[in-house]
Amino acid sequence: MSNAVNKRAALLIATLGSFLTPFMGSSVNIALPSIGKEFAMDAVLLTWVATSYLLAAAMFLVPFGRIADIHGRKKILTYGMLIYTVSSLLSGISTSAISLISFRVLQGVGSAMIFGTGVAILTSVFPVGERGKALGINVAATYLGLSLGPFLGGLLTQHLGWRSIFLVNVPLGLMVIALIFWKLKGEWAEAKGERFDFTGSIIYSLALIGIMYGFSLLPAMSGAWLILIGILGILAFVKWEMRAKSPVLNMKLFRNNTVFAFSNLAALINYSATFAVAFLLSLYLQYIKGFSPQNAGLVLVSQPVVMAIFSPLAGRLSDRIEPRVVASAGMALTVVSLSLFTFLQHETSLTFIIGDLMLLGFGLALFSSPNTNAVMSSVENRSYGVASATVGTMRLAGQMLSMGIAMLVFALYLGRVQITPEYYLVFLRGAKTAFIIFAAICFGGVFASLARGKMR
Repeated sequence: MSNAVNKRAALLIATLGSFLTPFMGSSVNIALPSIGKEFAMDAVLLTWVATSYLLAAAMFLVPFGRIADIHGRKKILTYGMLIYTVSSLLSGISTSAISLISFRVLQGVGSAMIFGTGVAILTSVFPVGERGKALGINVAATYLGLSLGPFLGGLLTQHLGWRSIFLVNVPLGLMVIALIFWKLKGEWAEAKGERFDFTGSIIYSLALIGIMYGFSLLPAMSGAWLILIGILGILAFVKWEMRAKSPVLNMKLFRNNTVFAFSNLAALINYSATFAVAFLLSLYLQYIKGFSPQNAGLVLVSQPVVMAIFSPLAGRLSDRIEPRVVASAGMALTVVSLSLFTFLQHETSLTFIIGDLMLLGFGLALFSSPNTNAVMSSVENRSYGVASATVGTMRLAGQMLSMGIAMLVFALYLGRVQITPEYYLVFLRGAKTAFIIFAAICFGGVFASLARGKMR
């Protein structure tokens, strides 16, 4: 088997994997009103349809990245694709809110296995000179998934029903599995024989569950306690990892590397402040503005499209100018955009919404590529796997926290009610509160981004 064929196969498989997982995440947002109506779900339960997937993916990304380094990345990728495909089928035929959310958890586990290994396989197959280009194509696929999600999700929901969003993943998944068996030769296990830190993984997973489940229970006291226990769990995890012989997450990378630590913190803040924007606007456009899923999806596409166009340019810019300058400018633009969304009203014009979404996309483009560039350039070659899993975890944890904030706002403003016309005004007040919180978080992020120091 020639090396060139293997490279092409690896790129195709990793790219399809990188497309599928964000596509799934962003297309479901558009379908939420339809799902909520069919299963008569209240506002808080509705957020769990989106959050359960993110929570599972965030919990398992780092552990599976490590397991793949020990037992073989191709093996974990194959199992991940199988789990993802089966759970997509089960989600598509689910009969109740609880079964749908359970299958979404399973889907999140599968996507963690895919995401944690795809980039690492690329890093193993492509030599240093060609790696940047391959990773660039891979990042573009992630943005393509995010961009096409709202549009195709809206199209599918409107014409074939929300279940079709899940079912469309099944043939794609089977195609990737066939490609892995047929074209991808060899196996990569650079940490073969090393031990897996089981205790650390358990502490980490339970801490995340505590924080997210706590968010959904607020304003009840039990929610606050769960969040506190979750935060203490994260601290315990950090302490444990510092001492572990073969840690799941190498804390030394954070302790001795300011650029790595602050770039990851900036990524966490950025995703925490921006991910739930699409979720809130999807509900706003369909409930308040009365848009069809298809038209709501078309409006939401404006942000990721701008992001996909300008990301490669921002990446190239960060090769010439200090990445922290480009990324911090992007973060500042994001603050402006989020602040503008706090003025949303019943009669806000479509031009305003699309213009603000495009500004958000531009800000995110200026931030994301240079920030990833800063993270990957600050570590040695042998830490690429851990570094890319860490960036992925920051993204998923940020997305999860973003949904947690949305969930918290819904719990405080709406409580356990379905979003029906008599609650539209309350929903709007809640959404504006969420945007104020996001803008404030992002403002803090500008300083985290600046604090990383010079790279060259």
